[in-house]
Amino acid sequence: MNAERRALVIVLDGVGCGEAPDTAAYGDLGSDTLGNVARVAGGMETPNLQRLGIANATVVPGLPPVEHPIGGHGVMLPRSAGKDSTTGHWEIAGLHLAAPFPTYPQGFPPAVIEAFAKATGRGVVANSVASGTAVIADYAEEQRRTGAWIVYTSADSVFQVAAHEDWIPLEELYRACEIARAQLVAPHDVSRVIARPFVGERGQWRRTPNRRDFSIAPPGETLLDVLQHAGIPRHGIGKVDDLFAGRGIAAQHTTDNAEGIQAIQSWLETAPRGFCFANLVDFDQLFGHRNDVPGFRGALEAFDRALPSLLAALKEDDLLFITADHGNDPTTPSTDHARERVPLLVAGARVRGGSLGVRDTFSDLGASVAHWFGLDWRGRGTSFLPELLHA
Repeated sequence: MNAERRALVIVLDGVGCGEAPDTAAYGDLGSDTLGNVARVAGGMETPNLQRLGIANATVVPGLPPVEHPIGGHGVMLPRSAGKDSTTGHWEIAGLHLAAPFPTYPQGFPPAVIEAFAKATGRGVVANSVASGTAVIADYAEEQRRTGAWIVYTSADSVFQVAAHEDWIPLEELYRACEIARAQLVAPHDVSRVIARPFVGERGQWRRTPNRRDFSIAPPGETLLDVLQHAGIPRHGIGKVDDLFAGRGIAAQHTTDNAEGIQAIQSWLETAPRGFCFANLVDFDQLFGHRNDVPGFRGALEAFDRALPSLLAALKEDDLLFITADHGNDPTTPSTDHARERVPLLVAGARVRGGSLGVRDTFSDLGASVAHWFGLDWRGRGTSFLPELLHA
């Protein structure tokens, strides 16, 4: 076991890079988040991702491949059923799902809503498939008047509860979401219950950074369990702990990508050893779901500008992996996640730049992390370290 090493996985939430073999089955033909953003935006200024090999791994309009990329580069195909953050992160960590989490295109059944209302002592309004900003605009005044929860869902497997922070205390909102999480068991075992607090007045409602996700617990062993059993420290940044129901990892919650990148930099500069699992959510939450192409491009360029500092902080026995959990193409009519393959970039002093090809599953990344720490892997995936490292 090589317990003194470090590994960092950065998930660019929603930054897929093209169709997977089964994209048509999900209704997402034509989705290519990274490529379409670059095409519609007229190119991107991402020279550091380019140096690592992003354009060698996948076609990025306006960004040519480089002759000698410094990173390992490839793409990974999704094998778990579904296209949500929980499924994607679980697959990275070696756990596959045979069936997708349930979704509710007509809203939740009356029995589900009635049980939630009874247990929380408040009524429910909306119960529809809706944009988070639109549903708040439509129902905020009714919440002010009645004290009812605003409950809604999307094309993803989520039970979302919105509440104005001045009318319903945050702790009550979080407690209500915990109640919903406990109630939502099979066949209504949604992937996540999400607290969506907001503030403001009519015409100026805005969601706050106090969102919290309450995920269903992983049904099997994950990379985080393996690392925990081996005594290797694990640190999360962003919503990672929520996606694993707090099992095997605690996380520093961040308000945006900038704070997340700052937290990553701090971990690199201070952590003596261990594993860091970071999620940068702005790509998905702020830009993909809102079909905001300029915003998406700007977030990618901001991450690229931060890369040199992160790379400079890597020690000799560090590996940095950059990937995604699904797509969320802001150029398509849909505002929801897309079934896409995801990029794979790997950097470190011991990395031999070159192609890692098309990986059969996201789980190859988790298997490689376990291999890096010298651990036996009992999950899905095949390590690509032999293809990646100098002898």
